[in-house]
Amino acid sequence: MRCIQAMNHGQISLKTDKSKTVHNNQCRIQLQQHQQRLEQCTLCPQMFGPAIHGLPVVSKVMLIGQAPGFKEIEVLRPFAWTAGKKLFSWFETIGVDETHFRKTVYMSAICRCYPGKKTAGKKQASNSAQSPKAHGDRVPDKNEIKQCSQWLQSEINILKPALVILVGKLAISQFMPVKKLDEVIGKTHRIIINGHQCDAIPLPHPSGASTWPVTEPGKTLLKQAMTLIKKHPAWNESTHLLQR
Repeated sequence: MRCIQAMNHGQISLKTDKSKTVHNNQCRIQLQQHQQRLEQCTLCPQMFGPAIHGLPVVSKVMLIGQAPGFKEIEVLRPFAWTAGKKLFSWFETIGVDETHFRKTVYMSAICRCYPGKKTAGKKQASNSAQSPKAHGDRVPDKNEIKQCSQWLQSEINILKPALVILVGKLAISQFMPVKKLDEVIGKTHRIIINGHQCDAIPLPHPSGASTWPVTEPGKTLLKQAMTLIKKHPAWNESTHLLQR
């Protein structure tokens, strides 16, 4: 009797694994088609393309950044420069390096194209991706954020993530009120995106210009946030899957 029960359990497991594999393959095809359409987007004339995205990773964990920088549109991948080095150094503290992260976490953003530089005393886009009079990157305007939101909504619909990691105040503010980072970082928030419920763990932006992550209370709150990510079931399932 025990042998029969064990066989039945094994057959159910095989069917479940096969069903999951079929589902993941379907999702991967949908993501690939989605990214092909995204690369053709020209909705925001003041933005500098091409649109940037990560690998078509089928994952229950999604990272949502703000917008790519000028280096990202050169190398065609998100968080590819100095901010990325700092971001991935945070994830190394919980056991996942950059290569592993890119293969196991879907990388998205509020805006997919580079907003351009802002000029001194002005917030409108400069005439080129890099300007000698530019002072930092321009913040995308409300219309650009709205135009680009359709791409994020499609990704949510395809992946139905259990955990989203929100990087930077612009990304965080799209899903919850935020006046100060220390009010939201270091906590797990339950949010709804396009009708889908999931957990959100905010992180500060890893910009070299920001001292928030290296001074208190930011330093401690960042560590708390990374611990929450490490303990989240979706993080463990997604990041351990590649190691099996």
